[in-house]
Amino acid sequence: MATLIPRAPPPNTHRHFLHRPPTLSPQLRLRLPVRRLRLASPVVAIATVTAAVPPDDISQLNNRLRALVRRRGVSSAATSPMDPAQAEAYLHMIREQQRLGLRQLRRHAAEPEYERDVGSNGEDEEEGGGRRKGMAARSSLGHRVDPRELEPGEYVVHKKVGVGKFVCISGEDGEDYVFIQYADAMAKLAVDQAARMLYRYNLPHEKKRPRNLSKLNDPSTWEKRRLKGKLAVQKMVVNLMELYLQRMRQRRPPYRKPEAMDQFASEFPYEPTPDQNQAFIDIENDLTERETPMDRLICGDVGFGKTEVAMRAIFIVVSTGYQAMVLAPTVILANQHYDVMSERFSNYPDIKVAIFSGAQSKDEKDELITKITNGHLQIIVGTHALLTERMAYNNLGLLVVDEEQKFGVQQKEKIASFKASIDVLTLSATPIPRTLYLALTGFRDASLMSTPPPERVAVKTYVSAFSRESALSAIKLELKRGGQVFYVVPRIKAIEDVLQFLKDSLPDVPMAIAHGKKVSKNIQLAMEKFSCGEIKILICTHIIESGIDIPNANTMIVQYAELFGLAQLYQLRGRVGRSGREGFTYLFYTDKSLLSRIAMDRLGAIEEHSDLGQGFHVAEKDMGIRGIGSMFGEQQSGDVANVGIDLFFDMLFDSLSKVDQFRLKPIPYKDVQLDINISPHLSSEYISYLENPVELLNEAAQAAEQDIWNLMQFTEDLRRQYGKEPRDMELLLKKLYVRRMAADLGISRIYPSGKMIIMKTNMSRKVFRLMEETMASETHRNSLSFTGKEIKAELLVNLPDTLLLNWLFHCLADCYAIMPALVRY
Repeated sequence: MATLIPRAPPPNTHRHFLHRPPTLSPQLRLRLPVRRLRLASPVVAIATVTAAVPPDDISQLNNRLRALVRRRGVSSAATSPMDPAQAEAYLHMIREQQRLGLRQLRRHAAEPEYERDVGSNGEDEEEGGGRRKGMAARSSLGHRVDPRELEPGEYVVHKKVGVGKFVCISGEDGEDYVFIQYADAMAKLAVDQAARMLYRYNLPHEKKRPRNLSKLNDPSTWEKRRLKGKLAVQKMVVNLMELYLQRMRQRRPPYRKPEAMDQFASEFPYEPTPDQNQAFIDIENDLTERETPMDRLICGDVGFGKTEVAMRAIFIVVSTGYQAMVLAPTVILANQHYDVMSERFSNYPDIKVAIFSGAQSKDEKDELITKITNGHLQIIVGTHALLTERMAYNNLGLLVVDEEQKFGVQQKEKIASFKASIDVLTLSATPIPRTLYLALTGFRDASLMSTPPPERVAVKTYVSAFSRESALSAIKLELKRGGQVFYVVPRIKAIEDVLQFLKDSLPDVPMAIAHGKKVSKNIQLAMEKFSCGEIKILICTHIIESGIDIPNANTMIVQYAELFGLAQLYQLRGRVGRSGREGFTYLFYTDKSLLSRIAMDRLGAIEEHSDLGQGFHVAEKDMGIRGIGSMFGEQQSGDVANVGIDLFFDMLFDSLSKVDQFRLKPIPYKDVQLDINISPHLSSEYISYLENPVELLNEAAQAAEQDIWNLMQFTEDLRRQYGKEPRDMELLLKKLYVRRMAADLGISRIYPSGKMIIMKTNMSRKVFRLMEETMASETHRNSLSFTGKEIKAELLVNLPDTLLLNWLFHCLADCYAIMPALVRY
């Protein structure tokens, strides 16, 4: 079976075994009168137990395990059993897609490889034993930094020592040394050594400082932070793996290929590019040959034909009787999609297209919702208003998301919720780093469209300090050849100043302004006038970065370009040069002396990637510039802060490439042998208090045989009904918990030998070391050792059986904390 952590208990599904003969398992065989236990629903049970029972060993363990699940947001369906052969096939698929994705990114450059020293037991040696080579060592995906690129005062991370502050590079005795200030001393490293060990410390929000500098003479504190980051990385990898496997387990019948598919394709008025043709094949295979829902990223520059790829997918889905939702981040882009799709599907009267957005009146929305619910509309185009709880679809089959990075966190979560049950197609010119990385590492399918249409010409890009003379010269040049100009200003308060400056300089040229604080109808009116050529200069904010297609607008002027992100600058640039005429983009910054290193890198990157079809590579460059901070959400930000974003990412890349090496093989509960002589004797008072002690003990044993969650639920139901159990019953429950946890950890036998406890296991050394590092109790951690296929625990004294059982309960509960970081099947 393939599960990533123990399966969380589904509500109200606790199994009862009241119809079986009351035969006790050997571990629980007692002579007891027959009564009946009435168990409450899990929700009531948990609330009652919390209120009625003071914390004890078992309830503390239950609470800790539930907290692990809550933090990860895992559902019971996400970790349902999987056949080992199926899991192996998926892991093989992930590795293949990872290799293909990285090769695609680098255009067949070297892949990440590892030269590993393999131990005598056939396992890879631990960190430091292998030397990375190839792409990861020299690209933004490697993230070790050249110390010569560092600026004084910049925070860095040394993998072995921790977080420090770069001071300078200084020469001594004919050799250059890097000086790094730590909390208690100054470190001096040879430049070559520093280049192998240093990372930039870049938090997702960039300007935050680390909580404190590490101590050069106390590496233990840093080692704890590094191990915490390593564990967080491993959990994140397992989360990605879990999401992928969950999606692979979903099933839907393949769509039929429409009889009119060839006719629909022939109506496309342009000759498809080779990349477009491959994308058509990819989505058709996803929909008509696979039984798992599609989750594909289509990455291509503005104007490279992503919308046509989406419409081919839509045609397949709606022709089979399903509905399609097209989600856009702005009203402008939604209107453009609506116009294009209405025209494209106009020859098919049975396919109805509608638009739904916040700009419509309540009555209009109500009417549309009714038509959508009744199945009278097949294609629904709109903004995030489509995600409202009021919206009910008749038979939704496909979600198309354009520029997902522009949606808010809650909207993205809503989008993600659709992926569990329907096909999803994401369109992007510069995908957000998380999306990009998922595509690269095999956890998501991607089609890259980097071949420009024949009529497209690369846009010339110029980066310089702003001057009114330069801006006016560029505008006049475009107006002279009969074109139009976008003038983009990121600050709304600066628009009026720009408008006045242009009116004073070009009094006879019609111009207008458009920005987000204006009523949307006014924006639409300005766009219409600009589109028909009535307006020659449109002064606007970044609202035009998506959704505006003006063939005659071939010059883009961006003032305060240093305030834009790299992806924003790249979409902006894609809005000009779409008519076959050469386009020009002028990126003006305020003062070079005031630019940050990151701003300079962004401007340099957009100037460097001036060829067509560079969106994928711009996203990768942005990932390097920003330390891929946007890949992580709130939950991981604290983990990132422990080690710095670049080392965190390096760990992540390493873990993704070795995801199957952290596999734990659970064993059947009935195969666990616990050689501790404990036979609890329940008092006659407690026996008479129970309604059905024989059936109750049978249920306890069988709950433990199912999984840890059923055992937890049984215990909480028992306490809800009868209160805290007496000591003998607690020992009986702890014995069940010990066997259950041992089975999940791959431990087949536990037996004492003098002051030693020996646990036979199928666990690998790599998994044991990770488990050992994550244990909260230093006493447990220091007592354990790993030899061959045995975990040995050395105690200070011989313990009686009851105390030995308690020790095992706490030790295995401590070991159990590693479960969310391991792939289990």
